[in-house]
Amino acid sequence: MKAPTAGPAEAARDERFWQSVARQYRVSEEFVNLENGYYGIMPEPVRRAHAQHVDHLNALNSRLLRTTYKTQADQIRARIAAVAGVSKEEIALTRGGTEALQLLIAGYRRLRPGDAVMYADLDYYSMQYAMNWLRDRRGVDVVRIAIPEPASRQAVLDTYAKALRDHPRVQLLLSHMNNRTGLVLPVREITELARSHGVDVIVDAAHSWGQLDFTIPDLGADFAGFSLHKWMGAPLGVGFLYIRGDRLADIDPAFADETYPADDIRSRVHAGTCDVAPVLSVPTALDFHQRLGGNPVKQARLRYLRDRWVEQARDIGNLELLTPNDPSMYGAITSFRVAGRTSEADNTGIAQYLFDQYRIFTVRRGGPVKGDCVRVTPALFTLPEHTDRFALALRNVARRFRA
Repeated sequence: MKAPTAGPAEAARDERFWQSVARQYRVSEEFVNLENGYYGIMPEPVRRAHAQHVDHLNALNSRLLRTTYKTQADQIRARIAAVAGVSKEEIALTRGGTEALQLLIAGYRRLRPGDAVMYADLDYYSMQYAMNWLRDRRGVDVVRIAIPEPASRQAVLDTYAKALRDHPRVQLLLSHMNNRTGLVLPVREITELARSHGVDVIVDAAHSWGQLDFTIPDLGADFAGFSLHKWMGAPLGVGFLYIRGDRLADIDPAFADETYPADDIRSRVHAGTCDVAPVLSVPTALDFHQRLGGNPVKQARLRYLRDRWVEQARDIGNLELLTPNDPSMYGAITSFRVAGRTSEADNTGIAQYLFDQYRIFTVRRGGPVKGDCVRVTPALFTLPEHTDRFALALRNVARRFRA
């Protein structure tokens, strides 16, 4: 597999190259997997490296953990920070985006009784639960808003502007790309708007990093959580949190832990003794990421695959596509709904029909204000014929499930 030499748009359509990429993944031939939003499977170089690190850890046991691991982890942290566009001192390794965001939400220390926290209907459930927990923990109110549907950049900005005017004393949770519909929010504009109101923002970038072309400074955020096992292809169980250097004091150390001094961001995470093989495999995942051409090429390819099925489905009258036709507001993920079919049972049935009749795996998602939907997520190993097969199946779905 040679890295593409063309620009991102041309590279996205180089099927010879992407065939070679697909061969780097071990995927089941029993079905077409269009549910790659849960986590991203490891390409073969990462899978082999992970297996070697598991064996190495098992062989050396605590000697590895007590001697070389901390130095290796620190070097890996520096490598991640360089790709993310920040300093090593501003990130700390976690076991995933969920843990990173829970630590930021729970540890945010500037809330006082009578303040409020705010999240949207499309934010990740676990993060909504963490914000709800603050009601009892910090004595704050919880404000829930709905992202307009159909969405547009201006409608989203107007929604957050109104919410910030109505609730000026808040901490705001903001999903860069939500896991339900794949809508990408204009995070930088919303963050700047929030800052003008004196409002802090915690950004959920678990889905977007490695799928979209950006670095952390592009978000304009002071706090954010990331996964490495979704779109960076690292093994399950690794992510990181970001705290801008001059904001570290606004997040409490995790459980008053004293392993690291309070001015070290690593004091904001304490996971105990955990599997370090995923962390040690991160450099191989980053190598693979860069061999593909990094974020620009990956974003272009994933949007190309998404656009391929979406454009074939646009003329299906009773099919609702839940991301706008604005390239800045989507990546790989897009959800659909058959008009009038808004229940959990409806959309579970549609996903099951796609699998039973066409061997295409998708997943029902709940949470959008207008009802449940089915999420479709291609991956780097997805080929155009897979998305074409899905687009054809959608026509029968629309007929069979017409309300």
